[in-house]
Amino acid sequence: MTKGEEKYGWIEGTETVRITEEAYRSILSQAQHDAPIESCGYALGTIDGDGNVLITENRPLTNIDHSAEHFSFDPKEQFAAVKYARQNGLQVIGNWHSHPASPSRPSEEDKRLALDPNALYLILSLAPDVSGHPYVAEGQPVLNAFRIKDGTVTRYPVLV
Repeated sequence: MTKGEEKYGWIEGTETVRITEEAYRSILSQAQHDAPIESCGYALGTIDGDGNVLITENRPLTNIDHSAEHFSFDPKEQFAAVKYARQNGLQVIGNWHSHPASPSRPSEEDKRLALDPNALYLILSLAPDVSGHPYVAEGQPVLNAFRIKDGTVTRYPVLV
């Protein structure tokens, strides 16, 4: 059992989510700029025939709640992001949001609001956390991807 499974009760997924350096830096920069407010956006990219996920773009969205503890997307920006993805041959892989002061794990509210079991829900923690993530140095921001189905959380490592 991993530390994350033991501490947070998630299941470890077998697939790895890949993200380009540019997309990762865009997400990190936006989250750092917006802190202590939660930041959010859509993760755009491709899924190949074998199911391999590659996130190539961050599509920033405004947290219309302007809260440090939760977020809501601007509906007009959501529509524009989906339109942009279609026009550019990309898929909306999922959405992401930041946890400025808490670990990279879904909160109870995140679980409740996760309505699409096929979407990836990415959470970037700016808080130093030892979550058992094998790819991130201790004290660095942690980005995890999750699928949430019927309250069951599966974590997928994200590789830059």
